[in-house]
Amino acid sequence: MRELSTRETITVGLMLFALFFGAGNMIFPPALGQAAGTDVWTAMLGFITTGVGLPLLGVIAVAYGGGNLQTLAGRVHPLFAVVFTFIVYLAIGPFMAIPRTGTVTFEMAILPFLPDSAKGSWVPLFITTIIYFALTYWLCLNPSKLVDRIGKILTPALLIIIGVMYVGTLLNPIGEMGQPTGAYQESPFIKGFLEGYLTLDALAAMVFGIVVTTSVQAVGVTDPKKITKSTIKAAIIAAIGLGLVYLALSYMGATSFALGHSENGGQILTGVVQHLFGPLGSMLLGLAVMLACLTTSVGLVSACGSFFSEKIPGVSYKTMAAIISVFSAAVANVGLTQLIAFSVPVLMAIYPIGIVLMLLSFAHKLFRGYSSVYIGAIVVTAAISLIDGAALIGLPVENITDVYGNLPLYKEGIGWLLPAIAGALLGYLWGSLRPKRKGEQKAYQEKPSNT
Repeated sequence: MRELSTRETITVGLMLFALFFGAGNMIFPPALGQAAGTDVWTAMLGFITTGVGLPLLGVIAVAYGGGNLQTLAGRVHPLFAVVFTFIVYLAIGPFMAIPRTGTVTFEMAILPFLPDSAKGSWVPLFITTIIYFALTYWLCLNPSKLVDRIGKILTPALLIIIGVMYVGTLLNPIGEMGQPTGAYQESPFIKGFLEGYLTLDALAAMVFGIVVTTSVQAVGVTDPKKITKSTIKAAIIAAIGLGLVYLALSYMGATSFALGHSENGGQILTGVVQHLFGPLGSMLLGLAVMLACLTTSVGLVSACGSFFSEKIPGVSYKTMAAIISVFSAAVANVGLTQLIAFSVPVLMAIYPIGIVLMLLSFAHKLFRGYSSVYIGAIVVTAAISLIDGAALIGLPVENITDVYGNLPLYKEGIGWLLPAIAGALLGYLWGSLRPKRKGEQKAYQEKPSNT
């Protein structure tokens, strides 16, 4: 039976790393490092749990499930599968991830080189996003090897730049680590855990998982067990790469305190490279980040355009790609700091649901695939996480959150955890006691397809 060679496994792993490593992966670790200060490593442990561990589990969950996000979500209910899949694609697409590539490009590749008189104006960002998303749209309509070549060259180049920056901070420290600020003073691990949501990678993993399994199949691996095994190996390689990069970036942020407070990680990295290597370093970093963001943007617009054009009758891929590009350009003009602020309540609402769905997929056979287990856990989780998101938006839900405040770990931001376990146990009890429908008993035993 055909198996991936070591070289092929590494190649697929690096491909998956490149899929994950986008704008958010560059900017959030430095921001965490600066805010966490001397508690950076405790905070990074929490960040890596959700920013690396969950994406790893997401890819593996899809590999085990043998389908895609909609297949996994369909274990709850067909309607939930449609709604949740649409929400995830919107989050990793035009509402958050795609616009973020444009704003990060502006913050790191354009803004540092503008005269001071223009930095407070909305015009440069507007012009940048128009050009950026017009180019994104054009590349989506003209498939060529250009984007692939840029990606293959860019990922190593970007890693080299990050490595040089990290070594530079070791040899020529910018300053001492500052004192922890905000929530990092009391609960650095939990705060880092929640910050890991912002990468969007756990949600993206449930979309990227099928890309990896398809790539494994494309080189001739047909046995489902070997496909799953190869996918897991590739996911581990990508996870190790992400973890190492996050540690380096967070250290740079933690030691950047002497440069002054910055609003976001893009400004921190720009300040660090400017301090270490001057204008030339800023130009190289800006170019690398711009190309990285562009390839990510093209990939996401293409993926979302294909998905929505298939799901929405009468809308072609070309039209959908144009709609997504224009909408993303408009959203990008709120600015990076505001876009991150908008993302937080949305991710607090949907991330726990994705986490529970992934974890349940690994225990699917243990609880005999009862849909009642999925329903019990997901409904309870959603009842808490959606209110959390609403509270962050500012909706009047204080009466509900006051009640939720009695839940264990609620004040730490993960009050949904124990109720989700309780909901799953009640679902299992219900599934065990109720009469089985015809064919249900064997459904969970069926070997999943990896197509």
